[in-house]
Amino acid sequence: MKNDNGNIPKTEKELEEWMKANCANFNSYSINGNAIYEGFGIEIIGGTFIWYYTERGQKDTIKTFTSEQDIIEHAYIQIQSDKWAWTHCIGFTSDKAKSEELCSILTEMDIEHFQDEIPYYGINHPVYRVFVLGCDIKKTIHLKERFQTEK
Repeated sequence: MKNDNGNIPKTEKELEEWMKANCANFNSYSINGNAIYEGFGIEIIGGTFIWYYTERGQKDTIKTFTSEQDIIEHAYIQIQSDKWAWTHCIGFTSDKAKSEELCSILTEMDIEHFQDEIPYYGINHPVYRVFVLGCDIKKTIHLKERFQTEK
């Protein structure tokens, strides 16, 4: 996802606004204070800007920066190139036919998407996931209720 004006955000607030404008998925990025369970984030401690990764309550520093502009450029480049930062899961079902139906609907809508399967209930009982990218979530959000059948 590119910045419309070609400029790299310079502040954490601008980065957050850019992500929102391009319909990024904030589940794996803590930008401007949003809470996440796992992923990358920005923290400021005593004037040092910290790019960290957190997982299972363990926070590890990846890199430190002396200016907000430098950490924001680093985060922007990573987020821009991270496929998962732009994905939105709208299908989550153990019914393969239902997942295929969703893919057909998305194809008819000319919406870019992809499907995978994970061993959610064990190796012999997969769950099928369907993802859309970026702002296509706005056109497809209504499908979530029908095609996210697993909890």
